[in-house]
Amino acid sequence: MRKTAVIVGNGKLHRDLSEIVDNAEFAMRFEEPKASIGLSGSRTDVLMLAASSKRMPRRLIDPAFLTSATFKAAKKIVLAYHPGIFGRHSRRSRVLQRLKGRRKGDWMMRMIKLAGATGKEIRIMPPQFYIDGCAELGVAECQKRPATPSVGFFGIRYVLSILSACEWEVKLCGFSWDGWKRHSLLDERRWVEDKMASGRISILA
Repeated sequence: MRKTAVIVGNGKLHRDLSEIVDNAEFAMRFEEPKASIGLSGSRTDVLMLAASSKRMPRRLIDPAFLTSATFKAAKKIVLAYHPGIFGRHSRRSRVLQRLKGRRKGDWMMRMIKLAGATGKEIRIMPPQFYIDGCAELGVAECQKRPATPSVGFFGIRYVLSILSACEWEVKLCGFSWDGWKRHSLLDERRWVEDKMASGRISILA
């Protein structure tokens, strides 16, 4: 019998899945999963963060983030984007980020220090992980297109890469594919549907 892994997205849940999530052998969450609080249990083996997110500065100065139930429960923090991929964005984007006082590499280092101080294991995904993910979606030249993969997509892809299909049944919940307009959400939804058709993942309704 295969073990169960649950990937909890940041969308709303339509029923209480707490027992299923907490009884699973593995659970992943993202960022600040507020929409599923009280409905998805507490188990968090991996918390994946987008250190390039504009929300990161707020998290860094908000003590409530580091003391939140999700962060405290996380056994490992995974940063989806390596600093090396930041330069893949357009020159205009980099200039705008600097004018707004956003230094993504600085945010990442500060998060590493804060999370490390709590004793969390931290993993930064390599640049090739991002590049290969884009290629898998058919978005090989992300820096030349208005869309880029979401941290949710990279989280699902990460779990599929570390948990073998013969030993693990991977289930998703809380994914709506309705978010930031610059994410390649239609491509991601088609990718997930292909994985479902092949039996690699399923949806917890």
